[in-house]
Formats: sequence, structure tokens, C-alpha cells
Amino acid sequence: MSGLHIDIEIPERDVIATFDVVAGEVTAILGPNGAGKSTVLAAVAGLHHPHRGMIELNSRVLTDTAAGIALPPHKRGTALLAQDALLFPHLTVADNVAFAPRSAGRARRESAEIARRWLDAVDAGELAERKPSQLSGGQAQRVAVARALAAEPELLLLDEPMAALDVASAPALRSLLRRVLRTGERTAVLVTHDALDALALADTVVVLDGGRVVERGDVRTVLTRPRSAFAARIAGVNLRTGDMQGDGMIRTPSGIDIYGIAEIDEPRGSSAVAVFEPRAVSVYLEPPHGSPRNAFTVTVAEIENRGAIVRVRAEDEEGQPGLSADITATAAAELDLIPGSAATFVVKATETLIYAQGAGS
Repeated sequence: MSGLHIDIEIPERDVIATFDVVAGEVTAILGPNGAGKSTVLAAVAGLHHPHRGMIELNSRVLTDTAAGIALPPHKRGTALLAQDALLFPHLTVADNVAFAPRSAGRARRESAEIARRWLDAVDAGELAERKPSQLSGGQAQRVAVARALAAEPELLLLDEPMAALDVASAPALRSLLRRVLRTGERTAVLVTHDALDALALADTVVVLDGGRVVERGDVRTVLTRPRSAFAARIAGVNLRTGDMQGDGMIRTPSGIDIYGIAEIDEPRGSSAVAVFEPRAVSVYLEPPHGSPRNAFTVTVAEIENRGAIVRVRAEDEEGQPGLSADITATAAAELDLIPGSAATFVVKATETLIYAQGAGS
């Protein structure tokens, strides 16, 4: 098959993951710390061997545990860009970048030309004669990108490449990666926990949580209509899971009924999610009179000033992700909320979207 196919099981890391990466596209693997993102990337790179599985790249088998196939990292046609640049300290920048083509059997002059071309492509040509110790973190990562691309990999693997950079360097590297990745000619897998990286660099998102693929789809769909707790958190929306009861209603595991606008008629009992934005939530100290459609009894966990609004984060007894409400500073002052306060979050059914839960397409 063209592109990347992953179907692996790694019991010692509690990872079972199956998904495909389309040739010429960038797929971002999102998920919380410990979700198994880097483990999957290491398996593709040949740095970790799955207990069971198959990994194919452009119809070439890299790993097949049933057949006893496990190509070494240097024969996989992959290049790994990690959090740290990991440049050879004794070599100049130019020699670092030329190392990959030289290792592949290219002549010294040709390798030097390849290195110069890629250093210019990442705006690091002026750094060619420096040693890694003379580079800033951002400069070192630009050189590391050039070194990875000079290897002419079939697949580029990026493991949180912005994580070790300061706030000034990260946007510049993100812009650089967008330029070299979003050409439609390079297949890449990007591990990140930052939605901004996914939006800027990726075509498709795979969400890993607890070592399992819980969601996948194109970037904007996943981040605007999340089906998993992690995707909802980074998208900045509230999410509750439950079972469809019909008539635009789901019932949570603890028996709370949530009403909303159903995307389509899903079968009764099927897994579904209810999603609503923090700005749609009203906050009360006491349950309001009447019968508001969706009301959640919560305990305030955190109050965050966000300029014109105040973000109130709260937990309930659902055992699901915490809920957030955005209210005005005046309303926050009148409510006199503090961490530990009891409150009721209320959201209209017309502000709640209900749709099927699942890994996506």
C-alpha cells in the first residue's frame, strides 16, 4: 500500500493501535502524557519492537512479527526528529547535515551540496561552519530538520519537535515545518499535545488515550466536533459521554439526562457525546427554579481571569472530564466563587450538540 499502515500491540506499554497515514500527508498523533504517542513513533522508527503487529511503508514491510521481520532503523526509509536536536558535537553544522547522504554512500562533494541546499531551505545557511555548542535551541532544531530531510526519507517522524524550545523559537520552527511539510509531497507523522501544531502542520489527526486510538479524522473536524475527552479539552469545549435515548437526549453512566440538538438519529443505546461551549454555560449558586434542560451540580476547582471573562473550571461526580464556564467579571464578583464552592452549571438544549461517539472515519 502507498503510505504508512500501522497495526501494533505493545503490552508492556499497554498500546494497541491501528491506523493508516496517507502518502503525501501529515498526520498528527495527539494525546495526553503517557498515552503511547512516542511508543507508536518508536515502533515505526524501529527503536521499539511490538509484541504483535505489522508496519508497512509504501508497500514495503518494516515490521511483521508473524513472519519475524524487523528491519533495523537505518533500512526503514524513515528519519526521526526528536525534542532535542541531538547533533554530533564534534562536527560542524554542514558536516552534521551531510552525515546522512555520506552514510548512504554519496560522494563527499555531493553530500556537501545536499547539506548546503537543505541548510538554505531551513534558513540556516549562515550557520554552516558553526559547531552545535555555538547554536541556540531554535537554531539547533532548524539544523536538525535539515539533517533529517537530507536523508531523503520516505517518512519523516517528528516527536514533539517544539517541546524543548522557548516561546520565541517555537513559532519560527512551526512556520518552517509548515513550509517543508505542507507540500503534498512528503509523508510525515507528528507527535504533539498542542492543538496549534496540529492545526498548522497536519492534514489528519489521530487521538491516542490510554494506548488506544479513540478518535481520528481531519484536523478541523476533530478540533471543532470532538468525540474524545482529550480532543474536547484542547478544543476548549465541554464534553459528556453517554448512551442515546432518542429525541435528542443521552443518558450518562450515572443516570443524568442531557438534551440537545442531535446530528442524526442514532440507535437507542448507542454511544454518543454531548458537546457545549463554556460561553454557553450559566452559573448559579443554587439550582435555578423551573426545570432547565441541562443542569450539572459541580464543585468549583479553579477560577482563571481571562481579561473580559472569567473561566470557572469545576468537577462533578460523573467521573468525566471537568466542566468549564465563561462568565463576566461582574457575574463572578456577584457569585463570590472560590475553589471548593458548590455551584450549578446550566446550559440550554439549543446550545448542546449531540452526535455519535467513535474513532471517526
